[in-house]
Amino acid sequence: MATGYVYHELYGWHDTGTHASLLPADSRRGLEPYRHYENPDAKRRVHELVVVSGLVDKLTRLQPRPATDEELLLVHTPEHLRRLAQANDTGGDGGDGGTPFGRGSFDIARLAVGGVIRSVEAVLDRRVRNAYALVRPPGHHAVAASGMGFCLLANIAVAVQVARRRRRVGRVAVVDIDVHHGNGTQAAFWEDPDVLTISLHQDRVFPPNSGFVTERGAGKGFGYNLNLPLPPGTGVGGYLEAVRRVVVPALRRHKPDLVMVAAGFDANAQDPLARMMLTPRGYREIARQVVKAADELCDGRVVCAHEGGYAAAYVPFCALALIEVLAAVEKPYPDPFGFDNMGQQELQPHQLTAIKATEALLGDIH
Repeated sequence: MATGYVYHELYGWHDTGTHASLLPADSRRGLEPYRHYENPDAKRRVHELVVVSGLVDKLTRLQPRPATDEELLLVHTPEHLRRLAQANDTGGDGGDGGTPFGRGSFDIARLAVGGVIRSVEAVLDRRVRNAYALVRPPGHHAVAASGMGFCLLANIAVAVQVARRRRRVGRVAVVDIDVHHGNGTQAAFWEDPDVLTISLHQDRVFPPNSGFVTERGAGKGFGYNLNLPLPPGTGVGGYLEAVRRVVVPALRRHKPDLVMVAAGFDANAQDPLARMMLTPRGYREIARQVVKAADELCDGRVVCAHEGGYAAAYVPFCALALIEVLAAVEKPYPDPFGFDNMGQQELQPHQLTAIKATEALLGDIH
């Protein structure tokens, strides 16, 4: 079976306006209009490299459709949907003051959620072996009552709930490799032992004061939320050790029926919003470990949903490397940048200390 692939040109039409990178343009504060970090370039260029490299010929295109209110309400509050709907004709903000959107962006956000849902359905129906949803806007920061961190709706969390309600999927694991803490996904399943959430992220980069090792879930869900806040400067060696010692053992303990990956590429060596050093080779090896575990545990059912990544020239090579693993490409497309030679790409002692702190918590997953 082939790998499913979702992309729609409307994803590039989600308008984030003229922010001066993160802040609204404001002449009174010296903030000249510019471009919001979350703009179409990186994701559009990912799709174009997928096409130019020839990888698209090895993928099965899946058509996204808008998520319904019924589906969105499995995670979000009616008030949040009402607020987004009311601003759909004028533009507004997702809820945190840093998540701007233009006219029609609520419709596009619905299409992003629906793209992830379609990917999950195709994998569960075995029309494809696994799938990659190249969607925009991203979703892993959105919480029940608000958008946050460039995210309007919780793409993965909604898709997981739809699969559980309609397809009777039992256990799900969400592996979040975005450089920012997957706080929204964590919140959605905080008390749910059937959904294991794992977030590998740079320590306290976003949201501030979020993503600590001590955040472990509550009630029956205690122990089924794992955070691994990695030190700034972590490279390929540190990430691969984190996946080997924490992610794969956690998946084996949880025994999921489906693995979701929050595929953020902002831990890359060029990203403006973080200070990590991952490369296409690193993302390729992370994907190999996760796919191998899924092959053992759930017949290879893996769905990746694109999240962040803001180095527009570099992100396409990182994403391509991961998608190539899903599609079992034997000869990877060459990486022209060569950042694997950067100093301290190897696992460092202080990084191992952080990894061991989360590794010590695996015994609470049953």
